[in-house]
Amino acid sequence: MENAIIMASGLGTRMRPLTESVPKPLIKVGSTPMVETVINALTKRGVEHIYIVVGYLKEQFEYLTDKYPRVSLIENKVYASANNISSVYAARDILRLGDCFICEADLYVADQDIFCCGTMDSCYFGKMVKGYSDDWVFDLDDGGLITRVGKKGTDCYNMVGISFFRAKEADMLADLIETEYSLPGRSELFWDDIVNMHIDKLPLTIHPVLAEQIIEIDTVDELKAVERRIAEAR
Repeated sequence: MENAIIMASGLGTRMRPLTESVPKPLIKVGSTPMVETVINALTKRGVEHIYIVVGYLKEQFEYLTDKYPRVSLIENKVYASANNISSVYAARDILRLGDCFICEADLYVADQDIFCCGTMDSCYFGKMVKGYSDDWVFDLDDGGLITRVGKKGTDCYNMVGISFFRAKEADMLADLIETEYSLPGRSELFWDDIVNMHIDKLPLTIHPVLAEQIIEIDTVDELKAVERRIAEAR
């Protein structure tokens, strides 16, 4: 059984003023809210259930449970004071149910077949970036296993906001998140920091994707650029 967790609880401050009245994942790219491009792609793969972790303006997400029978909402009550580790913590019991995707909600999934790639190992989806990047990146060993998840790197795969955990690793991640989150200062971390801290216990590979298949949108300018690209392609 495959499930998915979509993290959609944040304030989206970098996209103000748009996010003053609409949560970032519900901002439309063209005619479709970003989070729905993620939902539709996961549904196309056949993911059994999709759990969206909400917080900021949470009531605006409620229509999704009527529109998509596979969608349920989980509330992150501390979204305003904790980092995104709190969203995975809120959904940790879902990780114990079996194979699980963890997805950002502020993504425009241009290729709706991006998840239809058959059987996968536990992995992060990543795009190769030549030259220096100050974004989240991955270091790999000679066998293709991830040895570091962190900021900054050169000629390496960059994070695109999607990961997949087989049941064994998903269950282990749930335990690690639960343990680490209870420690002082851990609520300030990204959930990926916990993966990095315990990377020796989590055999993760990279599932390569192309930059144009999936786009993370953080600012109004990035949104406008994507919409121009869509318009030009018509």
